[in-house]
Amino acid sequence: MIESRVPKYQSGQRVKTAVDLINDGSFPNASPDGLLIRAGGIGEIIRVGMHTEASVPIYLVDFGEQLIVGCVEEEITAL
Repeated sequence: MIESRVPKYQSGQRVKTAVDLINDGSFPNASPDGLLIRAGGIGEIIRVGMHTEASVPIYLVDFGEQLIVGCVEEEITAL
């Protein structure tokens, strides 16, 4: 069993993207492999969950304009 990683960030925290966020197919109204948010985009974490198989935190980040994206720690940084 893989030990769960403790989340680095928390709900309500403002973050920015460290990399471009690309559509992995989760957003049917966006083009496949299309850009969702450019690196440097600002958002707020609205929920912290755990990927059950990889035991890593997953952050739901609200970037406004009806765009909420699931991110891993390597994709975001604290403001």
